[in-house]
Amino acid sequence: MKLTAVIATLALTAGASSALAASADQVAVNNPSLKGKATLEVVSSAFKSGAPIPDIYSSYAAGTRPPLNWTGAPKATKAFAVLVEDPDAPMATPFVHWVMWNVPATDHALWEGRVPEGAIEGKMGAGRMGYFGPHPPPGAPHHYHFEVFALDQPLSIEAGADAKALETAMAGHVLASGELVATYQKK
Repeated sequence: MKLTAVIATLALTAGASSALAASADQVAVNNPSLKGKATLEVVSSAFKSGAPIPDIYSSYAAGTRPPLNWTGAPKATKAFAVLVEDPDAPMATPFVHWVMWNVPATDHALWEGRVPEGAIEGKMGAGRMGYFGPHPPPGAPHHYHFEVFALDQPLSIEAGADAKALETAMAGHVLASGELVATYQKK
């Protein structure tokens, strides 16, 4: 399905019943099998926790990958994984905006607009590879969960895998996890 068709479908279902709405409890970082013993502190130099995400990072504008930093990774960390999910999308599960894994353990940041050398991106919710910035329909702000996972090993999954494949591969290998939640609203 083309990205424009997915966006149109999301817009049409924006008024769907609450039975279709996902919840923040469904984002990966809240999955008990993906909880580590430690907590990562995830921040961005571009936006604060609970604050609006600047337009440049939305798909209504440039759709630039935002900068992220994290601290608190255990010494045994061998790689990181990143997921960005929107549980406010009118769907039964959170809409996935970014899937990335095998970020080197020596990296504790993602630079704006860049993918670290060695990192692998997967398919986001509309089936496209890479990052897809916030794109909510008109209405209330959506909450975007920027999740980072410290792993005890790099993951052996193929490029282009989706969030479910990443979550399956991460199960039992998460040493620490954390998230930064920010909002975006179509103006």
